[in-house]
Amino acid sequence: MQDMKQRTFQFSVEVGMLVTALPFNMINKAYGMQLIRSSSSVGANYRAARRAKSDADFLNKLKICEEEADESIYFLELLKVFNVGFAETIDKLEKEANELVKILVASIITTREKIKKQ
Repeated sequence: MQDMKQRTFQFSVEVGMLVTALPFNMINKAYGMQLIRSSSSVGANYRAARRAKSDADFLNKLKICEEEADESIYFLELLKVFNVGFAETIDKLEKEANELVKILVASIITTREKIKKQ
């Protein structure tokens, strides 16, 4: 499996490429900016999680990653409604975001179990 650090970075890059390619209008500008923020936050917070000072800190940062990945899915869904011609690209990004959420949730569950055992 691709390293999560690289995978979250690549997700942010691909979102940036999508947003750059979208036609300029108020909706794409607003939703695109939100999507850029949330998608890049997944990777930034994952990097921070890797430097966590404790299991509790790691868990907290992973939960932020999960929330930001889910928020990215929401803005991708909105952009798809207004940019039907980009549906294939957006679908690929939604799939990746959903996979990232699943990986993050699995890590959150594992970390919670580890904390409970301590």
